[in-house]
Amino acid sequence: MSRELHLARGTTADANYTLDIDPKRAGWNHSSLRIVELSPGGTHTFTTGDSEWIILPLEGACTVRTEGNEFQLLGRESVFASVTDFAYVPRDAQAQIASGAGGRFALAGAKCERQLPARYGPAPEVPVEERGSGLCTRHVRNFASADAFDCDKLIAVEVITPGGNWSSYPPHKHDEHRPGVEAELEEIYYFEIDGPNGFGYQRVSPSREGGSDVLAEVRSGDAVLVPDGWHGPSVAQPGHDMYYLNVMAGPGRTREWRICFHPDHAEGYR
Repeated sequence: MSRELHLARGTTADANYTLDIDPKRAGWNHSSLRIVELSPGGTHTFTTGDSEWIILPLEGACTVRTEGNEFQLLGRESVFASVTDFAYVPRDAQAQIASGAGGRFALAGAKCERQLPARYGPAPEVPVEERGSGLCTRHVRNFASADAFDCDKLIAVEVITPGGNWSSYPPHKHDEHRPGVEAELEEIYYFEIDGPNGFGYQRVSPSREGGSDVLAEVRSGDAVLVPDGWHGPSVAQPGHDMYYLNVMAGPGRTREWRICFHPDHAEGYR
């Protein structure tokens, strides 16, 4: 494919965001991700447009104001420290993020049709699961999975892969609309690696002729786009835990995460 699927840190930065991936930049129609960094006392105001957004603290706390609501997000020290609370901001609205001590905040977005109410997502209500076994064990924080938090189109989760482990394994895909079997979803992987000079690897292999084909060494601040194809494994360097934020959305009328596993790989490590 001609489009760039591995986006190294800084390559999508602009005046407002250290990372800014919108549908035009990604070459697709639905999913977006932004990272904003605020200095102590800093604020950021944005208009949601035709997308719904979740504001997710990566590091630090903030106040989110939108549609007459004010949400105090306690946040966290880092993505490796714990789950976090978050705020949902609807389409066709204006929102402000303010941080007294400063921090980094992800804005996960999806083009949508319905305008749902602004809401607060408490950290204790985030479902956390251990997925896989052995060296394929990883920890999934389902803060905005399809069955955990109500959105119109947006699906988003966090994954912690212990150093030396594989995740997103067996390779799987969600690039076809097959009712009850597979949902069509565009996906962004955003990575952070624990510790200096840490890295990981992300594989995306073609599910069709001419499809996505990536083997990328990823570091903190990198992103990988998955418009189609088998994605996985995600491999963490020994001694360095790997975090990734998955942001997904698609054209289906029903918001659901349905995937198909690669038939040539063992399924015992799901």
